Amino acid sequence: MEIDLPDVIAEVKAAFERYEQALVSNDVAVLGELFRNDSRTLRYGIGENLYGYEAISGFRAGRSPVGLNRRTAKTVISSYGRDTAVASTLFYRDTAPGKVGRQMQTWIRFPEGWRVVAAHVSIIDEPKET
Repeated sequence: MEIDLPDVIAEVKAAFERYEQALVSNDVAVLGELFRNDSRTLRYGIGENLYGYEAISGFRAGRSPVGLNRRTAKTVISSYGRDTAVASTLFYRDTAPGKVGRQMQTWIRFPEGWRVVAAHVSIIDEPKET
């Protein structure tokens, strides 16, 4: 198996960046497009466990667009073969000082393009530097 093929990493990075832009601008249509429309798609959020595309779409449609701005750090994208990748990032919001968010997404290449099939988001107290 080939790991971290440069062209695959570039494709997933572009999809990830598109997701980030859609997230902070509350572009629900693009967010919906980038998650796999499948009952097996899941998203574990900060305060919710969403099973299936319909649950994820419902969450997105009902989410307030206020306070979505964030900045990411230490983003790592790894690919495994030509059709599977994992994107991991830290994120910070001015509305949550002293906290750091963590996000992981599993991306799979389908005929229609790269789609998230599993996502996990959590927030913790920002670790102290030692």
